[in-house]
Amino acid sequence: MTDDVRNIVLGLVAAGISATCGWLCRTYLWKRKLRRKQAFFGLPDNAESLLVVNRDAGGPELAVKRHDVFALLELSAIVKDCGAHAQLVAHDTAQQGFGERTEFCVGGPASNRRMAAHMVSMLPGIRVNTDPEPGPDRGAFQIGSEHYRVEPGRTEYVVLARLTAGPATPDARPVFLFCGQLPITNQAATRYLARHQERLARKYGQNSFVLLLKVVNSQAYGPDVVELVADVTRAAQTPLPAPAPARGGAHRAK
Repeated sequence: MTDDVRNIVLGLVAAGISATCGWLCRTYLWKRKLRRKQAFFGLPDNAESLLVVNRDAGGPELAVKRHDVFALLELSAIVKDCGAHAQLVAHDTAQQGFGERTEFCVGGPASNRRMAAHMVSMLPGIRVNTDPEPGPDRGAFQIGSEHYRVEPGRTEYVVLARLTAGPATPDARPVFLFCGQLPITNQAATRYLARHQERLARKYGQNSFVLLLKVVNSQAYGPDVVELVADVTRAAQTPLPAPAPARGGAHRAK
């Protein structure tokens, strides 16, 4: 074997070893990234999850708001990326506890009974004005001592939460809440979660968190421009005092 042939063979061997090492390294990094994502969402391979959606109160029996459909598509992509499976259920048929399967619950408490139950039991520090009558406080959030009113098309708020029933463990199955003042804010929150899940996983790990997000000028930008207002985990989990009873103008009987 001449020196030229030997050099060619050695070069091919070195290139093969380098390519194999690169492939193994990329595969390792991809798998590590996937495992972190699965742990954050509580979705190991072939796990089952629930997508709980509200129903359009003004529409047919099974109608769902357009932006809530888009939110479900965002969540379905997350579940698929984790190698898991999703079951779509309506809010008034999901009659089971939480912690056994990862749950994604979409919609405010006025139209989603499941959301209302979760907020009462796990987020007693958040109060949502569900008064059906028009008014400046309709749909407003109270979180601790702060109030957040909705200005449709200009400024709208949504609560994004990751909650677990007990201490954070590798086997814990979290509940993700997307409680918005309007349907477009639900979609904005699911998109925010999909875009920032790596940062959220690094910051919170598998612990619970509650974030208040603001959707800016949705009439122009849709669900894409979202700002983080605050981490309201502590305030959201601290029970609010009972509301004062309304004072009536009763007349004294003559």
